[in-house]
Amino acid sequence: MKKNDILELSITKYAFEGKGIARVARGINNQPSAEDNFVVFVNGAYPGDIVKAQIRKIKKNYADAKIVEILSASPERTTPRCKYFGTCGGCKQQDLDYFSQIKYKELQVKEIFEKLGGFENLNIEPILSSEKIFFYRNKMEFSFADKRWLSLEEISIKDAIQNNFAVGLHIPGLYDKVLDIDECFLQSEISNGILNLTREFFKSRNTTIYTTKTHTGYLRNLIVRQSAHTNDLMVNLVTSSDEPELIDEYSKKLLNNFPQITTIINNISAKKALIALGDYEKIIYGPGFIIDKIGGYKFRISANSFFQTNTIHAEQLYNVALEYAGLTGEEIVYDLYSGAGTISLFLSKYAKSVYGIEVVDSAVEDAEVNKRLNKTENVFFYKADLYKTFLPIVTENNLPNPEVVILDPPRGGMHLNTVTDVITLSPKKIVYVSCNPTTQVRDIKLFVQSGYKLVKIRPVDMFPHTYHIENVALLTKE
Repeated sequence: MKKNDILELSITKYAFEGKGIARVARGINNQPSAEDNFVVFVNGAYPGDIVKAQIRKIKKNYADAKIVEILSASPERTTPRCKYFGTCGGCKQQDLDYFSQIKYKELQVKEIFEKLGGFENLNIEPILSSEKIFFYRNKMEFSFADKRWLSLEEISIKDAIQNNFAVGLHIPGLYDKVLDIDECFLQSEISNGILNLTREFFKSRNTTIYTTKTHTGYLRNLIVRQSAHTNDLMVNLVTSSDEPELIDEYSKKLLNNFPQITTIINNISAKKALIALGDYEKIIYGPGFIIDKIGGYKFRISANSFFQTNTIHAEQLYNVALEYAGLTGEEIVYDLYSGAGTISLFLSKYAKSVYGIEVVDSAVEDAEVNKRLNKTENVFFYKADLYKTFLPIVTENNLPNPEVVILDPPRGGMHLNTVTDVITLSPKKIVYVSCNPTTQVRDIKLFVQSGYKLVKIRPVDMFPHTYHIENVALLTKE
């Protein structure tokens, strides 16, 4: 076997990040060898597929391949709804029926805990599927680019095609090229309308687009945020400079066509990097924020606030965390990586007091706003560096020791210092909410080595048609 070889492969298993697994013989002259079960990962293939695949990379213990032709399709395949499927990097599993998606996600979590974690007799509860599999996102971030991605069909057309203006989603692995889309099934229909009006408006005025090559140009990002439980709708245009007359004209056009919009914001960024975050913002229309709800609690979401992307299913995720915490109303709870205070507030009426600890200044400020918005008296928020140690905050403020600690770190998982701090506090229960089971199991092994027992886990699917999966784990002090 060598690079660029084309093999006929039968896909027998599903691997993390949406790859099918085939096993092949590598014996010389077709004679059996110790490498007869050599693993080939095939991007975009599913169990039951028979494919022709081209070898792209060979390592000592495995090879990566891409599909050239599907000879016999798995019965689990389905027709993708989106016309951009296969080019856009967003919904990589839209061609796999949803029942199979959640089946494989649950299996992935189980295998990660068994193989990477070494956990036997694992108590894994059934995966919670998403109530909505389309139009479930409350936020979409679109990028402008002066290089539009052209399909093979467009490239083959002899007539010149305008490719110097695009607003849509980045092509995977290419920071400077954007797929110009006119519809996406992740947010609402009105989001698509706002996207298309924005394109038409700025394109008709020959508005320039920011590029990192020259660090010039005006348009950077379009962000649409919607509330799932109120009628609030935000449009946030990120630009590299302040052009009030143009923004005013754009805003009037938006409101004339979409009177449902409740606030319009212009984030202005002089940053050289392609980041959809302004150095400062101007509120063009409305209050400058939207309000959404989780579990009866209100949350104020500003242009740059972090908020769970699937609002409706976030409540189900938090309910699992609440169930695992087993609160009676008498517990002191620490919520680490508390963000805008969503979990802290959600748990507040079931606990004696909740202490949210977060490293990002703006998130702590949002959390304080949300606390006041909900008139909650038993929740307290603190800023601490969770990559060094948060114990000085505990000592300086004379905080009581927790019976329960909630963990909800970013994809990279917890810093070893934070793990050590939690172990030092010795809570009776740890509820670990994760968006990356691989780093989660790494951290859980450290807790287990320090006297905790992994009681049970439950996967929660927050992002249909992607390979991303949330997982909640309960640990108790032995």
